[in-house]
Amino acid sequence: MDHIIVSIVERLGLFGIALLMALENIFPPIPSEAIMGSAALAIERGTFTFWEILAVGTAGTLAGNYVWFLIGDKWGYERLGPFIDRWGRWLTLEWEDVEAASHFFRKHGHWVVFILRATPVMRTMISLPAGLAHMNAFKFCIFTAAGAALWNAILIGGTQWLARTFGESGWVVSGVVIATIVLSVIGYVWRLMTWKPRAKR
Repeated sequence: MDHIIVSIVERLGLFGIALLMALENIFPPIPSEAIMGSAALAIERGTFTFWEILAVGTAGTLAGNYVWFLIGDKWGYERLGPFIDRWGRWLTLEWEDVEAASHFFRKHGHWVVFILRATPVMRTMISLPAGLAHMNAFKFCIFTAAGAALWNAILIGGTQWLARTFGESGWVVSGVVIATIVLSVIGYVWRLMTWKPRAKR
């Protein structure tokens, strides 16, 4: 199974991996854990190097987050509201979520961009209030890239450790990667099917 996963990643190439990481941050349900985990398996097979994957993964993450930052920065609250009202279901997001994230950003300051980008909590969501607050774009990119690099390094290094530790049982690592993808898709579909605006709950 590892060979199948590595083969898919090899076909994608570095640009494809970067593109997937960008899309993961724009629209669910592609999990960065699965993308970086699959790429880490390719590193273990000698297809790529750690630094190549870390670089393209971080670049893709930054690109995807910058899209949301620009939306917040250029559209502002007035134009963003109707967009969330129309497409919020597919993003499993509503205006109250944006307001809560904006409040969190204003309360804790610009450093939350770096901190949350390096955690599994609100990693992409924080880019929108950063844009709405018109955070300096250069600072946003630096904080986002630094946090993303740390998070991606953890994902890559963790998967490499699993691959080396359970090398004789290749199905363990590939099973984790596939399970992550399946659970992410199921989770998104479930949120989509059960999603209702707060007013109708």
